[in-house]
Amino acid sequence: MEVEGASAVTPGGGGSPEAELRRPIAFQETPFASYGSALSLALPEAVAAGDSLVVEVAYRAGGGPGVPDGFTAVMSAITQEKRKDNTFFFKMPKPIPSYLIALVVGDIVSAKVGPRSHVWAEPCLIEAAKKEYDGVIEEFLTTGEKLFGPYVWERYDVLFMPPSFPFGGMENPCITFVTPCLLAGDRSLADVIIHEISHSWFGNLVTNAHWGEFWLNEGFTMYAQRRITTELYGAAYTCLEAATGRALLRQHMDNTGEDHPLNKLRVTIEPGVDPEDTYNETPYEKGYCFVSYLAHLVGEQSKFDAFLQAYVNQFKFQSITADEVLEFYLKYFPDLKKQGVDTIPGFEFERWLNTPGWPPYLPDLSPGEELMKPAEKLAELWASPDHDMEAIKAVDISAWKTYQLVYFLDKILQKSPLPDGNIEKMSTLYPKISKAENAELCLRWCQILLKNDHEAEFGKVKKFLQSQGKQKYTLPIYRAMVNGSETARALAVEAFSATAPQLHVNVQNYVKKILGLKTKEN
Repeated sequence: MEVEGASAVTPGGGGSPEAELRRPIAFQETPFASYGSALSLALPEAVAAGDSLVVEVAYRAGGGPGVPDGFTAVMSAITQEKRKDNTFFFKMPKPIPSYLIALVVGDIVSAKVGPRSHVWAEPCLIEAAKKEYDGVIEEFLTTGEKLFGPYVWERYDVLFMPPSFPFGGMENPCITFVTPCLLAGDRSLADVIIHEISHSWFGNLVTNAHWGEFWLNEGFTMYAQRRITTELYGAAYTCLEAATGRALLRQHMDNTGEDHPLNKLRVTIEPGVDPEDTYNETPYEKGYCFVSYLAHLVGEQSKFDAFLQAYVNQFKFQSITADEVLEFYLKYFPDLKKQGVDTIPGFEFERWLNTPGWPPYLPDLSPGEELMKPAEKLAELWASPDHDMEAIKAVDISAWKTYQLVYFLDKILQKSPLPDGNIEKMSTLYPKISKAENAELCLRWCQILLKNDHEAEFGKVKKFLQSQGKQKYTLPIYRAMVNGSETARALAVEAFSATAPQLHVNVQNYVKKILGLKTKEN
């Protein structure tokens, strides 16, 4: 994009901004980071809080085609209409921040899966998408409405992106974009969409004012997601899923070091810092811990639920900062303000926001122990040098749901490498895991294979990397390969050579860093 000029309408004439004279203003493009430059504008006169200001930027974009015949355009908008000449019109009457404006064009079709929901996908995937989500989205939406207030976006559709899509989901209003990895075939990952639905209130309706406080979107959304799953599936399930999230946070902080500046909730995005690097477990899981701490201070779940509704109602259609949220919290709970809960030693709100490292408070996950304990005991059996196969075979995992299996595999990974021969035995005994189509299980099985240097199944690692390009799955596998045997390191180079063109450019650059290859940045 080439910026050609900028102009502004500043206050002072008393009339509408449109009627006033537009004045050219000086602008400058300066280097910022590898992904682009910063555009700085010099306003002709000072403006005060509350003043209206209109800035117009003229720019020239590269040439490109319109929508090819036979293709469909879908947008993050409440209404959409196709007219002649393959022209599509969209309407979004509600205010949204610019990052939530999204447009997809492709050979896509839709299928109805609820009273206000459709799934969108390429024709080859649409039946699988319909089967996976038919009837379940409405249950998620109505539970969210019961907890957080009305769903204001009218429709909630899900669009399945190509396998190269680097994220699990992107919560664009009215239509969430998701990875096809969610199509496990048995609805075992269908509830992942609860996170994106929760963004309908926390992120889309109330938005962080800047990316330095990304945790406001994600921490509140993680909390909202787990409130919905508790309502639908019970506390044991939610605590088990939260334990999985905590393990990912531990893994992330071990990789980066707890004192890394991006392991604060409030981060500083300055020149040279790529906002992409703030996309890690800290805003999600440490943010969740902080919101859980705020709920813990209140003490009664129904009172905190009421606060969340009041918070959404107070700040809806606004972009806000953490200071505004916490000020509202203390105003809403005056008794807590009198007690000085914001300055309790070791738990100061300022410490939560501005100190990197492990959360000072962890929510109680003990209700999940009824699901965690059997998984922990089974992992201990596999890690034991005695490997009592009779005791192992006596544990029936056929009824275990995805997150119980994930928790078990996380424990196996922590205890790896296992005694010789145990991975081969595990692979044979648990085809539900070793031959899984479920991406969460595939990820962990690949990590286990690499940490145990089980070369006989390294082909599964390469196959999984070729099947998808999700950042959350791809990067941990490359780290495991690089930290593994010589064969594993050779596999990393081979796999990247084969898959690089299908990966998103950001994922490509992260993998290059892991492999010690040159990126655009260096």
